[in-house]
Order: sequence, then structure tokens, then C-alpha cells
Amino acid sequence: MKRFFGILTALLLMFTQNHVYADSGQQPEAAACSALIEAQTGMLLRGEQSDRQTAAGSQTKLMTVLLTAQAVECGKLAEDAEIRVPSCAEGVSGASVWLMSGEKMTVTELLKAVIIGNANDASVALACAVSGTEQGFVSQMNAEAFSLGLHSTRFADCTGMSAENVTTAYELALICRELLQYAWLTPLFTTWRDFLRDGATELVNENRLVRTEENLLGMKAGHGSESGYTLTLAGERDGMRCISVVLGCADQEECFRTGKKLLGTGFSEYTVTTPDFSAEFLRPVTVRRGMSNAVLAESVQLRAAAVPAGETVSCTVILPQYVAAPVRAGDVLGEIAFYCGDTLLYEAELTAAADVPYRGLRETFCLLLGNLFK
Repeated sequence: MKRFFGILTALLLMFTQNHVYADSGQQPEAAACSALIEAQTGMLLRGEQSDRQTAAGSQTKLMTVLLTAQAVECGKLAEDAEIRVPSCAEGVSGASVWLMSGEKMTVTELLKAVIIGNANDASVALACAVSGTEQGFVSQMNAEAFSLGLHSTRFADCTGMSAENVTTAYELALICRELLQYAWLTPLFTTWRDFLRDGATELVNENRLVRTEENLLGMKAGHGSESGYTLTLAGERDGMRCISVVLGCADQEECFRTGKKLLGTGFSEYTVTTPDFSAEFLRPVTVRRGMSNAVLAESVQLRAAAVPAGETVSCTVILPQYVAAPVRAGDVLGEIAFYCGDTLLYEAELTAAADVPYRGLRETFCLLLGNLFK
């Protein structure tokens, strides 16, 4: 009997919980996603659910800015080139600078509208200037995401209005990393207030930290019904650059607080170092049936790594006991793995330093004769 009443109570509780959610239309809130990376290496330093796919919201515009910057760098567009606003950009919903079909604005002015004013209509105007149509531009956005190795990032428009624009905190940080390559964008990302149309249109940056924080390089703040409050920040201190990302935050103050704290953590608790490794630690690798008995291994150019301040980097060398001829210079012989404590930082290839031709019967016979008459 007790068991019966226990089961009945559990069923009533389950029904009551489901009934509450059904009546209120609410679901348990998901925790915010965050990521902190070091910009030079792209290494993830800290994060909470940094690889969880979530709505990108207005952070989608960072890819719109990136593709526009690429078009400027390759000469397809010029910063001062005037763009005639297409009809499809007029009346775009959401934040706007009230562009009119046929109106002319320079690429820089439209970038200001997107970066500072979060303008959707300016995003569409830039998309059409780069690719002809927004649909073509979206295809280019997804192609760029693929080329950057962003497997969880998908774009459905150039503005972020669609809930189908998705990304992760870590992958969005990598987009910010690409944007840092275009130094001429930094003044736009760090401007709090500006104007268009000879002062008639005011732009105010939602990223209020650009007013108060030193060493800030941008990037963007936003909010939406699907994405919640979002923030991307990039900063530089003592030659080190870090990027923090917060997505899906329910509270604006918490969003800014988390992003700012993450950025400070990067500067105060991490450093960038290139592992100190000498070729003296590499033994020659035996070559069977080769004109030489062994070949030297050499490492490719070593990369920098971001590690906790004060920590040392160790390495493990993996080389075979022998290889078979022929060996060509540059052939991969093994690898070297760099660790910080138990954490693998990265692996680098070890390659052959010289050619070692195959030794056939004729070469073997000549070698034996040579040894006999020494």
C-alpha cells in the first residue's frame, strides 16, 4: 500500500510540474555560454558551454563586417566608395538608419551604421554591394564560416534577425579574431557615438564599455528575444590580445560583467610563449636499405601557445626506430607534442632533414667493394 501511494505521489508531482510549464508558457532557462581565447594562437583559455550551439542574434553582423572588410582589402570595394542603396534595403525591420532606395552612402558610413548603430538596413546594403544579393551574400557567409573551420555556425541572413543564425561562443570568438586583422576597423568598433547625414542621424554604440575601458579593441553588444543578451569583447594589454564572448545571457548587467571579467582573466592569468626546443634533443633515425644509415629529424617552425602565467611547457618526442628508404627531405618521420602540465597544447611534425636514396643490389655491391679497399 505504501508503495502504491509513493508511485501515485510521484505521478501527481510530474503532472503538476508539466501543468505549470504548460500554463505559464515558460521553460527552464539555459545557462549562458561563454568563451575566452587568446587572439594570436586562437587557443581557448576559459569558457562555459563554449561549444554549445545557440542563437547568434545581432552578432551575425560581425560576419557581415568581416566579408565587407575582405572585399575592401582585395580591392572589390573602397572605403570611400559610394554605394547606391538597393530597394531591398529600404524598410528592413529592426534597428535601422532609415535608408531610402537610391540614397548614396560610402562603405565606411554603412560600416559605421552596422558596427555602431546595429543597423539592419545598412547590413543589407553592404551585402548587396559585396555579392549582388543578400541571398548570395549569405552563401558567402557560410562558405567563409566553413573555411574557418566553424562547424557549428550557420547563417540565414546578414542581419541576425532570423533565429536560424546559430553559432557557439568559441566559434564567434574566432570570427572576432579574424576581424582583428583589419586594424582600420578598430576606430569604428571603439566609437561610442557618431553621426551620419551631416549630423542628422545619430549612432550610439550598445557596447557601452568602449566609453570606460582602456585597451579595448571592440567588438559588439546586442540583445534579442531568441539570443538574449550577447557580447563580444576584444582587448590588448602588453602586446597580448584576448577575446571574450558571452551568448544567451538573461541579464544585461550580468552579460557585461561576465565579458569584462573574462577579458581581465586572460590578461592577468595567462601569457603567450613559444616552446624552447633544441634540435639537439632529436636523435638520428635509422634508414634501412638507404645510401645513408640514418637521417636527421628536424622540427617545423614552432608555434606560440597561451599558458597560465608561471607555468612551464614540456615536450614529448615520438620517432620510429627506423624507416625504409627512400626518404625525401620533408617526409614526416614523427611528431613532437607540447604540454602544459597534463594539457596538450599542440603537436608539431618532425620531418627528414635530407634525402636518403634507396640502396639497391648494385649500390650495395659498390659499397662493399669500397669498404674492402679502404
